[in-house]
Amino acid sequence: MIDVIIIGAGPCGLSAAIECQRQGLSSLIIEKNFIVHSIFLYPTSMQFFSTTALLEIGDVPFTSPNDKPFRHEALVYYRRAAEQHGLEIAAYEEALSVERNEDGSFTVHTVNKRGVHQSRQAANVVISTGYFDQPNLIGIPGEELPKVTHYFGEAHPYTGMKVTVIGGSNSAVDAALELIRVGASVDMVYRGASISENIKPWVRPIFESMVTKEKITLHLESRVTEITPASVTVTKYSGESTELENDFVLAMTGFRPSRTLLSSAGVHMNDDLDKPAFNPATMESNIPGLYVAGVIASGRNANEVFIETGRGHGKLIADHIVSKQLT
Repeated sequence: MIDVIIIGAGPCGLSAAIECQRQGLSSLIIEKNFIVHSIFLYPTSMQFFSTTALLEIGDVPFTSPNDKPFRHEALVYYRRAAEQHGLEIAAYEEALSVERNEDGSFTVHTVNKRGVHQSRQAANVVISTGYFDQPNLIGIPGEELPKVTHYFGEAHPYTGMKVTVIGGSNSAVDAALELIRVGASVDMVYRGASISENIKPWVRPIFESMVTKEKITLHLESRVTEITPASVTVTKYSGESTELENDFVLAMTGFRPSRTLLSSAGVHMNDDLDKPAFNPATMESNIPGLYVAGVIASGRNANEVFIETGRGHGKLIADHIVSKQLT
């Protein structure tokens, strides 16, 4: 029996483990992939919106020649932070369910990459599983075709291809700009009357210039209604439909957290907001000893919680666990 099991080795999970360690609590991180897997899935040339200072955890300095660091710098930084604090991480081990025992402790049922099942015991559990495993599906014919992806790594595979980008957020804009640099023909389809107001300010003028120069064809107040092996159908809210020749579709429609582990443990969910019940002062759910950290604490809008805000959840959790031990 250890003090705390933390499920998820993203920045917020790492921060929670560090804060527990500082309070003298024994902890283990269980991660079904590898450390900061979600950041690894970001586009290879992605630059953060946040400064290095806002991404730091555990008082480990994040040094960079750039005011806003890039993906590859963050991967190095979080590996170094975990190593410097000596965090114990069970990588490639997936938590299948969380069971509360009669004495108030927890059993976390897991399976590793070799198919070996384990039952790990802990006095407390922190669920910090992020959201990159569950893309928001559009629910249209053809979305299951192999030419469609909800993840964008880099533009090179799309050189010279006709690509439709669905979405109007930072991820969609960044993908569109990278695609035209490799000679792809880009149609961008977005439901709004204009692209998101939250586009990175240093990127917006570049994107708007590319639209003005017709390097990117922007379809506003529109949606993709069907995907075939050779085309996509774009329908405007006015009712007019256009069939576009197409090789690939990048559906940059965002992601949502998985609630499976929370539900397995009996955590109450707000059906309207798809948000777990928890005390924001302690991050403890309605199940005593079971906590949430990071984006899993958000509702349908995963952008409610970022690294810079979620990294603080660990201290609230550690402080609360220790306070319970003292009473």
